[in-house]
Amino acid sequence: MNNAVNPRDIKVVFAGTPHFADAALQALLKHGFNVVAVFTQPDRPSGRGLKLTPSPVKQTALAHNIPVHQPRSLRLDGKYPDDALAAQMALDALQADVMVVAAYGLILPQWTLDVFNAQRSGCINIHASLLPRWRGAAPIQRAIAAGDTASGVCLMHMDIGLDTGAVYAQHSMAITPTTTGGDLHDALAALGADMVCQHLPAIVAGRIIATPQAEQGISYAHKLLREHGALDWNKSATELANQIRAFDPTPGCSFEHAAQVYKVWAAHAMLEALPHTNDAPAGSIIAVTAQGVDIACGSIVQDSMQRSVLRITQIQKEGGKRMPVAACWQHLGLSVVS
Repeated sequence: MNNAVNPRDIKVVFAGTPHFADAALQALLKHGFNVVAVFTQPDRPSGRGLKLTPSPVKQTALAHNIPVHQPRSLRLDGKYPDDALAAQMALDALQADVMVVAAYGLILPQWTLDVFNAQRSGCINIHASLLPRWRGAAPIQRAIAAGDTASGVCLMHMDIGLDTGAVYAQHSMAITPTTTGGDLHDALAALGADMVCQHLPAIVAGRIIATPQAEQGISYAHKLLREHGALDWNKSATELANQIRAFDPTPGCSFEHAAQVYKVWAAHAMLEALPHTNDAPAGSIIAVTAQGVDIACGSIVQDSMQRSVLRITQIQKEGGKRMPVAACWQHLGLSVVS
């Protein structure tokens, strides 16, 4: 076991791609950890010109003269075995103490885990949920969409399962009724960056023992796709309001009215007295005012003579910009459906 506790004595390989990961990489560098290599996904087309653009993690690595590896896959028996073999040779040669992983985007096969488990500290994942809740690709958005009141970050010793490894440290954070996916992403990115810097020396020194995850309360945060942003008016207004907050800024939520697609960025649930909305099908626009666009949802609160209604307060017409409904509803072309 490597007993080094000073950050500059710890040789770290960092694997990550988006801004969430970049926060951790920058923190490791700021605190003096010896980051000897970075693994990140290949450059992707971005922007209107679809210019190949390096990931945030790659940009930080290059700015600090850290060697960058961008294999298309790490599977030796996969579609890009040459990439995987080159990555394996590089990791063997580095003889690093630990691999820190955050939103890398590639699955680590067993050989990768073996490289770091043999007389080293393993692969440590910064995961944005309170495991075992929300294992998987989109834990931040799924937590808000489900109406959770708390999220957090776990430092996890990676194994071959999907976010099933034992947990070294966990810190929680409240989700408020106004927290968006973007808000929670940024807060958890900062929290994860602080946690890995705080705990990594003790992990490498063997002073923290990881605790197996509970066998109860397991849930999965499946990858988000653009089509998941379509609003299903058969759901309750509370569910839709949570979804809108969760998917802000990506992938965003939308609905179609009169052959026009509108993106929705802010909304809240209300209850309307029956029979005012009794005959309105789910998805009907029942009011358009300076206060918002009110849309009937599919749920009726039993024994209360009230119906669930979503009031949209921030909207975006296709090709336009986000705007408060109060500032633009007269120009959106929306009208009450009779």
